This record gives sequence, C-alpha cells and structure tokens, in this order.
Amino acid sequence: MTDLPADTVLRVRDLQTHFELGSRIAKSVDGVSFDVKRGETVAVVGESGSGKSVTSLSIMRLLSSPGRIVGGEILYRTSRGEVVDIAALPERTMRSIRGREIAMIFQEPMTSLNPLYTVGDQIEEMIRLHEPVSTAEARKRAKRMLELVEIPAADRRLDEYPHQMSGGMRQRVMIALALSCNPNLLIADEPTTALDVTIQAQILDLLRRLQREIGMSILFVTHNLGVVAEIAHDVVVMYTGRVVEKSPVESLFAHQKHPYTQGLLACIPNASRDRGAAGERLRLNPIPGNVPSVTALPPGCSFAPRCPYRIEKCEEAPPLMEAAPNHLSRCWRHEIL
Repeated sequence: MTDLPADTVLRVRDLQTHFELGSRIAKSVDGVSFDVKRGETVAVVGESGSGKSVTSLSIMRLLSSPGRIVGGEILYRTSRGEVVDIAALPERTMRSIRGREIAMIFQEPMTSLNPLYTVGDQIEEMIRLHEPVSTAEARKRAKRMLELVEIPAADRRLDEYPHQMSGGMRQRVMIALALSCNPNLLIADEPTTALDVTIQAQILDLLRRLQREIGMSILFVTHNLGVVAEIAHDVVVMYTGRVVEKSPVESLFAHQKHPYTQGLLACIPNASRDRGAAGERLRLNPIPGNVPSVTALPPGCSFAPRCPYRIEKCEEAPPLMEAAPNHLSRCWRHEIL
C-alpha cells in the first residue's frame, strides 16, 4: 500500500465504481483520482449524473446493490496516524471509521434525519455509538453541538422532531450530527442546494468557521461553482464519471482549461457580464444538450457532442494531461483555452 504524505488525509487513486444493470455496466466513477490535505477543502463539481455523489458514497462505503467498487484505492490516514485502504476494509472495521473518523452531510436533511426520533436522540445515538459516555453526558454534548452550529434555544430544540424545523435548521442539525464525534474528514454532499441564498451563505460561513476551530478536512460536493469560490482550496471537475479538470481554485477561475468548466462558469448569473453595450439584459449562455448516460457514452471525448471546440481528434479519448503547472485537463485543445 502506498504511504500518504504527512499533510494528506485522503488519497483517492484510480477509483472505479460500477453498477451492473443486467447485461449493461454503468461506469459511474471511472478512474477518479484526487488528494485532500489536512485542514483544507476540496470541491468536487459537475452536473447531475457526473458521478460526484457516487464518488462520495464510495468513500463512505455506502453504496447499495448493484453498485460496487471494482478498482482503485481510497487511502485514508486515521486519527491515530495509521494509513488504511477504505476500499479493501471489512465492513465491521469500516463501521468504526464511518461517523467517527469520516462523517457525511447528506443532500436532503428531511429524508436523512429519522422523522420518528427527536434531533437530540439522533445526535446522542451517534455519540454513544462511537464513544463510551453516559446518556446524561451524551445529551450535554448534543446540546453543545446544537449551540456550536448556532441553533438558538438548544435545550428546547433537542426535544423537537425534524418536521418541526425549517430547512436551514435541519441542515444545521445534520452538520451537528456529522461533527458530533469530531471527524478528521467531513464529506458534504450538496449541503446548500435546497436552501435560499441567505441561509446558504450562513451555512458556508459556519462550515468555514468550524473547519478553522476543529481543523478538519472537507470534501465538498456541489454543482454550483459560485459556492466553490467561497469555500474551496482545490477543485475537481467531473463529467460522466471522470475527472476532466483539476487545479487550485484560483487557477481554475482565472484560466479554465476544459470547455466543460468554461460552460459551468458561463451558467453563473453575473450582473456586469450579462448586460449588453446599451445596458440591456442578455440571456444566460447554457451548455447545449444533456449529460449522456454512462451506459451509452459517445466514442472518444464524452463531452465532444456538446463542445464548441470539438475537432476530429476528439473521436479519440483524451488522457488527463498537464495544461499548466499544478493544473490538469482532459482536453486535446487545452492550449487554446
């Protein structure tokens, strides 16, 4: 097993996750690689169907049948300094890591929280599952967690059910639940998607503050590049299960080296950019077409049917190549971008 650099918490190498659908195989994650360093945030970006959530569920080993990891490594440095390959761990060992070492904020808190139990009961259960504490101590810690995520009247909120809270409050409860055992790595899967922009900004501020205070690393999964600019150190752009661009966040926003990333940025509303010379409001410039099914990908570059720069060579699948220092792109024409 390859060792990890001292500053790296997670190293995903050539991860392959497939779903066997009768005679067809859906390569939902096809050779994905990236690192997450200690105390930093890596954002995984792409449209729905690009493989972002399957990547995060693979790391957590929460795939349901017929999905399974068929290749690659998921190297993780535990809080004790031991390096393990999550992809090869037995389920019993993985249960001791999941929630305690690596925690996850799921996309929709209303369906992730149990409607039959109070939020206090759910946070207390997580704490007692992983740490030998009394019921009274678990409740004290659950209250502290609600206070940490800035939920007012924490004593009263402990005894409320998820349906009694707003969407923003439920998302804060999910964060409190995920952080209740002080994880080394937090995976946040679209944690702000269903929230309005004001609550979204509050959640991002909260995650940044908690990251500074706890020192955890974050893998932030989103389709919104505007959010990425607020929180990430490095960005991994995925399309049809593959990484198509990877770089530090400043480099990505200054010089995109893949047409797909350019298209994603063009979809973000911009008041100064989206007006003509006479001040008239212009239409947004969406990416044409749709993400193809991973069971029926086009030959060569999978983005070619939607790409304005496609040439004959795009019928050959491009490798992930260096387009600039510390900046990788899966595009034959990255030099002209």
